[in-house]
Amino acid sequence: MKTRYFFKSISLLLMLALVSPAVSATPAATTPSEADAARATVLQNRLEEIKAMDMDDLSRTEKKALRKEVRAIKKEMADISGGVYLSVGAIILIVLLVILLA
Repeated sequence: MKTRYFFKSISLLLMLALVSPAVSATPAATTPSEADAARATVLQNRLEEIKAMDMDDLSRTEKKALRKEVRAIKKEMADISGGVYLSVGAIILIVLLVILLA
């Protein structure tokens, strides 16, 4: 029985040694500055203005331009907000830990 735990612990240490450099090389998450927060507020207000517009009075080209603008605004807001991303190494590590500890 003890050899089983010994091999499990050795394999866990090897996996941690292989995965940890990839995880530690990721850049630190940046917090949004006040300028980014102000820009996000402006973009959110513009989205609300577009949503409140009466689309029946607009021509087809105007509607198309508004759709492009909404897509661009949403993309910019996603860039400003950032997000939480998991690397492939982190996902593999989590899966292996769950398998080993289960």
